[in-house]
Amino acid sequence: MIEKVYPMTLEGRKKLEEELEYLKTVKRKDIVERIKIARSFGDLSENSEYESAKDEQAFVEGRVTTIENMLRFSEIIDNSKTAADEVSLGRKVTFVELPNGDEEEYSIVGSAEADPFNGLISNDSPIAKALIGKKVGSEVTFSTPGGDMLVKIIDIS
Repeated sequence: MIEKVYPMTLEGRKKLEEELEYLKTVKRKDIVERIKIARSFGDLSENSEYESAKDEQAFVEGRVTTIENMLRFSEIIDNSKTAADEVSLGRKVTFVELPNGDEEEYSIVGSAEADPFNGLISNDSPIAKALIGKKVGSEVTFSTPGGDMLVKIIDIS
């Protein structure tokens, strides 16, 4: 079976490594302590603190497994083979929406580190797919939930 490759920046990989370390060394201990305290309350069948701690434990263990898998199959983005004026994974692109001129700036990253609210969009997103391979001055149309959007690329860094 072929595993999915997770393209990411070096900074994105470091963030995941830090989150994994936090979950393993701090969060797990906190949850174990919460479970221990909840068990001391007696009957576990109607113990909401116990159930809540067990649910959080399941979530944390799932997240640990996910991050470990992402790190195991991560691929650091290398832009040395693409032209400096071409939109690619790991680059920041600035564009203006046409015709009204709203300027937006996004860094195109792998899905593992995407955070649209902080300007990091996944290479799998419709916007990134439309922009990748384009150059400064290109006009690009892509679909959004609000309809098609036309933009002009004004900077790539």
